[in-house]
Amino acid sequence: MSAQQLSDLIRFARHNSPFYQDLYASLPSHADRLTDLPVVEQKAFWAANSPHENRVLTGPLSEATVYKTGGTTGSPKFSVYTRDEWRTFVTSFGQGLVDTGLRPGHRVADLFYAGELYASFLFVLDSLAHAPVDNVRLPIGGGAPLESTIPTLRDLAAQVLAGTPTTLCRLAEQTIASAVRLDSVELLLFGGEALFDDQRRLLTAAFPRAEVRSVGYASVDAGLLGRPVPGPDARVHRAFTPYSVVEILDDATDEPITEPGRPGRVVVTSLFRRLMPIIRYPAGDRAEWTGTGPGHFRILGRAEEGVRVGPVSLYTQDAQDAVAAADTAGHVAGLQLVVRRWDGRDGLVLRLAAAPDAPGRLAADRDALARSVVRELETVRPLYPDSVRAGFVHPLSVEWARHRDLAVNPRSGKLVRVLDERPTA
Repeated sequence: MSAQQLSDLIRFARHNSPFYQDLYASLPSHADRLTDLPVVEQKAFWAANSPHENRVLTGPLSEATVYKTGGTTGSPKFSVYTRDEWRTFVTSFGQGLVDTGLRPGHRVADLFYAGELYASFLFVLDSLAHAPVDNVRLPIGGGAPLESTIPTLRDLAAQVLAGTPTTLCRLAEQTIASAVRLDSVELLLFGGEALFDDQRRLLTAAFPRAEVRSVGYASVDAGLLGRPVPGPDARVHRAFTPYSVVEILDDATDEPITEPGRPGRVVVTSLFRRLMPIIRYPAGDRAEWTGTGPGHFRILGRAEEGVRVGPVSLYTQDAQDAVAAADTAGHVAGLQLVVRRWDGRDGLVLRLAAAPDAPGRLAADRDALARSVVRELETVRPLYPDSVRAGFVHPLSVEWARHRDLAVNPRSGKLVRVLDERPTA
């Protein structure tokens, strides 16, 4: 299926999708520019896009594949693609793989997750199969035991590992702990979640010959978002023209941002999907134009990935920055925010995963490093120590763990950045 004209897509959605018909009811019939249209409201979209009595789809669900998605809320929902739409999806994404460094003949291990309607494993495998360069595909999956994955990678001389940062880091930790060398690995392709500096250090320690790059920017709900841009910053991508249109909108006004370096939220319009139209759909991320090339943008993280502890709002990026500032020696290989409640107050625990080679180095100064991380975080979020003094919340604390002990989503294998362990009624 080829990309369609925006005006045709708008007209088709208005006539065939009850959801878009209602959303555009007050617009003139000739509205055919993105800026003429409202941004989709997530809650309303997913309320209408239900398995029963669906009001988003433009026709009956008679030929399609159904995938499960967390959308931007973390609550599983369903996204559908016709076979033609899926072919366009994976073919376009596969073309972008050449920008990651994929070379003819590369042996690529697909370590993403499969089953339970999850798309990433099939998506990456099909994208590799539709890439414009020959490659050897190794469909191992992220759920396979590391005890069998590592020998398979070694025996088949895998050169490229593709998976979530969490999966790649667990593999790296295991190879270091077991003193296994996977010298054939020369390229690590991550996707599905952000890669942080502490994780990059762990991957470099385990795979010193490998470059670490983004596999590309896409999601099963929003579709094609960004093709990798070769260069030192793995966060930089460009839109999959002509199959999608990426906008960066002002947080307060929803006006399109055009100048480089000004952050805003990412909104996408898919020009190849008709069964489940995606028009000015919030991708759930923040980004900024880089000005380095046509349509080049830098992903800045999730739009609202954080937690509320008592009266204090904290974001995972705040904690990542605090660790980066305090951990100059590279002792930390992972971070998770754990919220608990006891004695009538909330409390935040920073769960830090020690790098595999760090225990000996850390023994003497683990407590000092923990105090330094807490000081850094309290500096950028002074409301937290103020709330401690007021008796609203418990003091920040640090809990040490191994990377393999960090909680992950059992379906996707992605690291759960925030664990809320507070009891609910």
